[in-house]
Amino acid sequence: MTPSHKETLADRISRELAERIISGAIAAGERLRQDHIAVEYGASHVPVREAFRRLEAQGLAKSEPRRGVRVAGFSQSEIREVAEMRAALETLALRQAAPHLTQAILDLAEDATSAGDKAGDVQAWEEANRKFHRLILEPCRMPRLLRSIDDLHAASARFLFSGWRAEWDAPTDRDHRAILSALRSGDVNGACAVLARHVQWTGPRMRAVTNRGGEAR
Repeated sequence: MTPSHKETLADRISRELAERIISGAIAAGERLRQDHIAVEYGASHVPVREAFRRLEAQGLAKSEPRRGVRVAGFSQSEIREVAEMRAALETLALRQAAPHLTQAILDLAEDATSAGDKAGDVQAWEEANRKFHRLILEPCRMPRLLRSIDDLHAASARFLFSGWRAEWDAPTDRDHRAILSALRSGDVNGACAVLARHVQWTGPRMRAVTNRGGEAR
């Protein structure tokens, strides 16, 4: 997630807390203490509460009676749901973006894929992967749809980081190259078909990863 030049204090708090949750620095079930966070940011409780509501909307936190706000866990059914939602929304965005994709954009997406191939750790790979998807989808010119996709990417990153630890061997992303090849040749249906398969495949991959790193909660 990248900060906006118009970012409010509540936006900043929610963004930075989300980054900690996604990376695993704040674990599932851990309490988010409003007083502590307000002191950390030199803020009143108002922007902190707004930040908590944003985290709840993203599925990263949950409010419980008499227990306050805690970092949400996740189940394998949620991993599958996120993968299926990404497949549906990203193919919609790609169909709308395709007429506006330029050679320069596709070249940048190719560079992002190459960067992912050379990534030295899972965080670098995820950043390159997210950049690829953002580059080919952003020209859809549908900001609300893109915000929803961003939230789903954040959830996918959290699942990924929960399982991969020190071991890392960057994969070669043939699907990304197949998508670019189809787009370059004007085969939008083919590009969308590969994208949908690619995103849904991350569901089984994430389940395998979380099982290797411990059962998701």
